[in-house]
Amino acid sequence: MIQVLLIIHLFLAIGLVIVVLLQRSEGGALGMGGGGGGTMGGLMTTRGSANLLTRATAVIAACFLTTSLLLAILSSSNRAPTSILDRPGAPQTQQTIPAPIAPIVPAVPVAK
Repeated sequence: MIQVLLIIHLFLAIGLVIVVLLQRSEGGALGMGGGGGGTMGGLMTTRGSANLLTRATAVIAACFLTTSLLLAILSSSNRAPTSILDRPGAPQTQQTIPAPIAPIVPAVPVAK
């Protein structure tokens, strides 16, 4: 189930990128993408195609959000809630205290 939903999610992500890139920018800072109010393939006006792309973006984005939430819910349902404090750590061993270091005794007696 998760694999199928993940593939659908991937296609939605690719589709969302394509639809967003097809839209004409509002700023037109570089002067590209100009052109008059001609028809797009003889089927739609420029305004109609912009409305279609806007609606398509909204629908694909809503589906993308839905699949994201479903994937998050499904991936967390397989795990039991755990806490770091509840996990058994490394086996507790008896802590050894290192032996004190013997003082260094000079080999030759020092005169006082």
